[in-house]
Amino acid sequence: MKIRLLLLSLFVFSAGAYSQSLLLYNVGDCIKTGLEKNFSLLIVKNSETIAKNNFTPGNAGFLPSLDLNSRYSGTLNDTKREMTDGTETQTDNEHNTTASAGLAMNMTIFNGFNVLTTYKKLNELKQLGELNTQLSIENLVADLVSGYYNFIQQIELLNNLEYAVILSKERLRIDEDRYLLGSSSKLQVLQSRVYLNADSSRLSRQFEVVRAAQIRLNELMAVEDLGQKFTVTDTSIAVNPDLLFERLLDETIAKNTNLQIASKNKTISEYDYRIIASRSYPFVTASSGYNYSLNNFSSSTVDRQTTSGLSYGMTLGMNIFDGFNQRRNLRNSAIDIKSKELRYMEIEQGIRADLLTLYSAYRNYLRLITLENQNLETASENLVIAIEMYKLGSLSGIDLREVQKSLLDARERLFSVEYQAKLAEISLQLISGRIMDYYQ
Repeated sequence: MKIRLLLLSLFVFSAGAYSQSLLLYNVGDCIKTGLEKNFSLLIVKNSETIAKNNFTPGNAGFLPSLDLNSRYSGTLNDTKREMTDGTETQTDNEHNTTASAGLAMNMTIFNGFNVLTTYKKLNELKQLGELNTQLSIENLVADLVSGYYNFIQQIELLNNLEYAVILSKERLRIDEDRYLLGSSSKLQVLQSRVYLNADSSRLSRQFEVVRAAQIRLNELMAVEDLGQKFTVTDTSIAVNPDLLFERLLDETIAKNTNLQIASKNKTISEYDYRIIASRSYPFVTASSGYNYSLNNFSSSTVDRQTTSGLSYGMTLGMNIFDGFNQRRNLRNSAIDIKSKELRYMEIEQGIRADLLTLYSAYRNYLRLITLENQNLETASENLVIAIEMYKLGSLSGIDLREVQKSLLDARERLFSVEYQAKLAEISLQLISGRIMDYYQ
């Protein structure tokens, strides 16, 4: 009964310690806030927007270019003319001016499919930007979920240390009562006080760890007040025990973002090869324009001359020889494609290895959770018996401390194993492209 009262006191004490803040978060709230405000994610989204802006027909070369130009110029000359009959004429300050304006349009008709290939490449770059944003989102969500459950773990450890302090206070009370009755020594009371002080010191340090975990989660969410306090809806770490390796493997091959990025990089390299190859084809360009010019003459039989009209043309060309640079570029591009294929295979192999390792650890942690729960039940029963024996004087203080420590260690091991199992679960969800399930 007293142990139950102690546990009730622990719950009330813990609830009071973290009820000062009005903010209440669950894991979905943390993810939502982080996705809206995290600075690194906003930077990646800006890069994605740039890639989207670059995906236009004009940037690929489908559309013509239209240029407007105008010019005004003049000359001021002194002119001396010597005629064949020996006469001379002298004209001073001869001022001639010219004003012109033109509208020119140029368009590529054909350049070896370069324009079409470039447009497809820009589309791949846009999708690559989206995948990079998706990868950043997934990593951020994984960090947020890990930080959220780390905060819960640290609170559980704090509660465990609070429980240790309560047990040490109860032991000190028992020893003081026994000392007053003459059935215990002063040494035993002092030793109990030492144990209480040691447990209180550990509790004080754990408060700092909890605070650091809280600040780290605020940092991931990019809230303005990094020091804000909050509570969480979850009081323990619940691990999903139903993840299946075969399903995770299929989803990893189909949805893993790193694999998709590697595939996009290979496709982009293939388009680069086609763009280089297009330089071997002939090219056709067309141009047209409208020009207007006005000339003023201060000394001439013609006072003013105006010219206006249309112009047009078409150019057909082909590179004959460029010092074998075309051949060299094609070879290098083919090597780059092969490198991207090898990179994809390397990433896939690494992901398969990570999946196997993580799943093995995940299953082992699930077994350890069952084992540690059994140990905790046994240690709790041992403590109840030990306290009654200590009250009767049939158990030494050192033995009671050892039983107490065994219970506290069992609780800590359980909290640690649950957190490690949760981290393995989060990693499996991340690698298989299911990390956003935590946001639903």
